[in-house]
Amino acid sequence: MIRTRFVIAAATMLAMALPAAAKTYKNNYSEPCSAVWSAVRDTLSNQDNYAVTQTDDAQMTATYDVKHAAHVNISGALLQRANRVKLVANGAGGCEMQVISNYSGWEHNDQGDFKQRVDDALTRLKAAPAAESPQQPAPQQPMMQQQGMPPK
Repeated sequence: MIRTRFVIAAATMLAMALPAAAKTYKNNYSEPCSAVWSAVRDTLSNQDNYAVTQTDDAQMTATYDVKHAAHVNISGALLQRANRVKLVANGAGGCEMQVISNYSGWEHNDQGDFKQRVDDALTRLKAAPAAESPQQPAPQQPMMQQQGMPPK
């Protein structure tokens, strides 16, 4: 009876301690938070990698679960928790991305993978406006001038 209570108490304390093992990773960007937030939203929209549980556009925060195909060990499955991202403007006009990731191990690097995907999305989104803006067409000359006829 005492042994059962001890096991239950130990399991309960372990379950409460695991979320406290989360680490906050901070990355700075020279771009404004609005641009970084667009990249974060683009990254989280990939349903093959993430399941978003909560977003707040006004606060630029999101809570999401990382989708892993499989965990190689039991600790990976136990440590899997929701990750969080928050953007904070810094004084230099840039942005700090704070990622609270509960798991990074030798088979998964949730924070590193997320940061790389945000960086890729930011690069892609910055390149998109340049590619979308069409070049101005040359002004059309009246049909008579094109055929070599003097204008009237």
